[in-house]
Amino acid sequence: MTDPTHSRFDRRSIPKDVTEDIWPGPDGWAFRRLDWRHDAPRGSVLFTTGRADFYEKYLESFHDFHARGWNVTSVDWRGQGGSGRCGPHPHVGHIDDFSTWVDDLVALFQDWHADHPGPHVLVGHSMGGHLVLRALAEQRIHPDAAILIAPMLAPAGGGMPEWTAQLVARIMCLVGRSERRAWKPNANPLEPYVPRQPLLTHDAERYSDEFFWFRERPFVRLGPASWRWVERAYASTRRLRNRQRLMRVDVPLLVLATATDELVDHATIERAVHLLPRAEMKLFGPECAHEILREVDVVREEALASCFAFLDRVAPQQ
Repeated sequence: MTDPTHSRFDRRSIPKDVTEDIWPGPDGWAFRRLDWRHDAPRGSVLFTTGRADFYEKYLESFHDFHARGWNVTSVDWRGQGGSGRCGPHPHVGHIDDFSTWVDDLVALFQDWHADHPGPHVLVGHSMGGHLVLRALAEQRIHPDAAILIAPMLAPAGGGMPEWTAQLVARIMCLVGRSERRAWKPNANPLEPYVPRQPLLTHDAERYSDEFFWFRERPFVRLGPASWRWVERAYASTRRLRNRQRLMRVDVPLLVLATATDELVDHATIERAVHLLPRAEMKLFGPECAHEILREVDVVREEALASCFAFLDRVAPQQ
């Protein structure tokens, strides 16, 4: 089970022994990094977040891993959180191609792997899970284990065929709207938008943490994705349907998913798990929304217990 102190953790404060600094990417891009070292580490975790995320949202989960003896590192993706923006609008999530993020992850992994003791574990939520699995499938990183949390292996359909959605996004890019937002933002981005909450978590307090950080650190706020992001997301997720590549991934994988996820396609996750030779899945139902580690206590404790049991089996302390 999880450490009993996690319920008393202050999710709205950076722990005193956490280091926040800048990781310079190979091309000179300034990435905001969090590093939480342990005095006697049993290993190291590199945590990658989802689209429009920032590492403050997962401080509680970082604490859960750290309390179990893990070093924890997290870096805001290029164009998100405190790592600058890739387009002209500060509140539109834009990227030229998902391969840029894969390259960033590979370079970060190499630096982190050299500087942190093993076993080395990658944890990826949503878009972060997509990018971790893509780097694994392309045989560009080789951690000791990985945990994918509601990975974005395909966007939820929303009633439109995938080829149609990608075609619409491609047309919008061709007519000069590639850096423009693909959907409308919340009218008041500094306050919780209740209809959005059930898509993410059943826990209203954890949901509101995000908006606390918007007020405390306005630079972390990001809104809708650009049309280019949407078009490239479909192209990148299609790359992850290469059966041969998935079948060659030899890293132990735990996939946490919910069958009722309305943001990512669960059927695609199921198919991938069946192809990945060393994958196992912990499946939740309607009690759990997309942000599994930000769910109500009973759900997240079950999820964390699955993570720690998995790591104790496949990545014992070296």
